[in-house]
Amino acid sequence: MHVPDGFFTAPVAMGAGVVSAAAIAVSLRKAKTELDDRTAPMAGLVAAFIFAVQMLNFPVAAGTSGHLLGGALAAILVGPYTAVLCVSVVLAVQGFFFADGGLTALGLNILLIAIVPAAVGWGIFRLVTRVARNRASVIAGSFVAALISVPVAALVFAVLFVIGGTAPIETGAVFAAMGGVHVLVGIGEGLITAVTVSSVLAVRPDLVYGARFLTKPLVLKTAQGERVVEPARPESAPQPVRPFLVGGGIVALLLAGVVSFFASSSPDGLERVAEDEGFIGAATDHSFGGFFLADYGDVGGIPVGVAGVVGVVITLLVGGAILWSVRQKTAA
Repeated sequence: MHVPDGFFTAPVAMGAGVVSAAAIAVSLRKAKTELDDRTAPMAGLVAAFIFAVQMLNFPVAAGTSGHLLGGALAAILVGPYTAVLCVSVVLAVQGFFFADGGLTALGLNILLIAIVPAAVGWGIFRLVTRVARNRASVIAGSFVAALISVPVAALVFAVLFVIGGTAPIETGAVFAAMGGVHVLVGIGEGLITAVTVSSVLAVRPDLVYGARFLTKPLVLKTAQGERVVEPARPESAPQPVRPFLVGGGIVALLLAGVVSFFASSSPDGLERVAEDEGFIGAATDHSFGGFFLADYGDVGGIPVGVAGVVGVVITLLVGGAILWSVRQKTAA
């Protein structure tokens, strides 16, 4: 759902940029409550993982593909405010190094791919896990949260396009087209999110922000006060984070460097809607469209897997540095 330059008028693009900048500023402040010595490097890994998985377009209908947005996944793994920062880093790296998503539309993309999915996904996840507080509810909540976050983001795009799109289009048509195809994309998003969260839960439940209640000791309130009647589960004991980070980094590199060769080449949901509804021509050339990494190496004749590995490394370094800096300011 990466918006290119030219789809929106300058006032709407600038307005979205202001909203996104404000959300990032709030997230920088609030993320301090979510990050610690373990979750800060974990957040850098989450950003790199989302970059890798976003390269893996999957078919959702004839001639149409979809890819992970990642906002809900990041919110569940590292917290909603940190999630906004993680996905924003991914979008910045994609925009400036790979010409994926317009530069004047960066604020729009952060709003649609980072802020809305993280906020909606986290809200839905919290509702589901309040009904039943167990491992199954975490996995189910991950699926439902991610599934719903995608069509909601698509409908926000439709609202903004009606307000300030650069091409005339019937209101009902853009809502129906964006909502319909992105429900299908949302199913894929839900499955990827649920599988990822389930996998991390299986090995390091203490690193899943949204599932921290699973590793807390059972506390019984008595007339004399609170006392622990059941010790914390063994997996809640502090464990080294480095082995998990190394393993996760290898997975991200394999996804970007190997699996990306098998990604669907069909246009994604937004591109397909733009083609079908006749406003694809409103897109303008990317400022960095001639960069050798543009279009994930296609411009420079670089294999997509090599470009993907470069992107994962850049995202990990940039995201890790920013998020660790936020953590260090908190510690100080």
